[in-house]
Amino acid sequence: MAKGLDVGTMNILSGQQDGSETVFVQQRNSFVEIEYSDMAEQMLSRSDVLHIRKDDRVYVVGDDALGFANIFNRETRRPMQHGILSSNEQSAIPMIKLITEQVVGEPDHRNERLFFSSPADPIDSELSTLYHEKTVESFLDDMGYDVEPINEGMAVIYSEPADNNFTGLGISFGAGMTNVCLSYYAVPVMTFSVARGGDWIDEQAAQATGTPVDKVTSIKEDDFKLDFRTDIGGVEGALAIYYENLLDYVIENISREVNDEDVEEDLDVPVVVTGGTSSPRGFEKLFEDHIEDANIPFSISGVEQASEPLYSVARGALVAARSDEQEEATTQSPATADSASEEEAEAEEE
Repeated sequence: MAKGLDVGTMNILSGQQDGSETVFVQQRNSFVEIEYSDMAEQMLSRSDVLHIRKDDRVYVVGDDALGFANIFNRETRRPMQHGILSSNEQSAIPMIKLITEQVVGEPDHRNERLFFSSPADPIDSELSTLYHEKTVESFLDDMGYDVEPINEGMAVIYSEPADNNFTGLGISFGAGMTNVCLSYYAVPVMTFSVARGGDWIDEQAAQATGTPVDKVTSIKEDDFKLDFRTDIGGVEGALAIYYENLLDYVIENISREVNDEDVEEDLDVPVVVTGGTSSPRGFEKLFEDHIEDANIPFSISGVEQASEPLYSVARGALVAARSDEQEEATTQSPATADSASEEEAEAEEE
């Protein structure tokens, strides 16, 4: 049974098919450091709190990290920044490895197919995604998976516009980056990312209002909506301003890249927006209003938001992994299948 994995800056999620249902497992991609004591470690273990002990420190990881950060009045730390492994965080690799292991679990069988999301190189930054991609691929391979990276924007295409022959413009608004993919019959025509996302919004709003970033993030995740009725001066007003600025920035870069790629003008494609940053109510309408005014050389048949923005990339990675697994099964020759069956029978007799 194949699996899909969304390796996001804010959350790490896996998707796996269970009968007719898709089951998702999620953990926040963050941790907080607290002082070690025997009592503290015993309580953490008894409460099934995900944690690591290193020397005289304990690191609380995942969903529990935010709660502990609030209790101890500390900022959470992130293994990833700007959509890739953080070069400023020494504990990045062991932390993200632990979180990923908890989310994806052990393979159901040897060389189980797993597709994981990987961002495109950003066009507005010198950041390279290669080290991040190869590091994640390495520890998933060590776990026993048959691993393949999938462009994050392309995962959106696999997840959502299946009824349009996997043709469309998929945009994943993540925490660290925004990934864009224009696909034509499941073939990527244009892929890129920009180094702005939900974290950029939170940081700008925090700086403008003098509010801690974690507090801004909590407000954004707690029923925030983009209705522009909030009084300017508060955190929600600042969030609305920077949300609108991010949309303009992304659409401006889409227009520029489409023109550079010389995309055919007779295309008529749907746009799908997804990702945790696209979750606030009013996001879809705001994006639709802004892209209508953009100078894009092809027609847009409509804008829709993924029904479950947080799970969309993991679902798309799962669809790609299952498709690849099925294709491999159908291309397996009868002779190979018979040989494999004989080997299994011999192993059972032994």
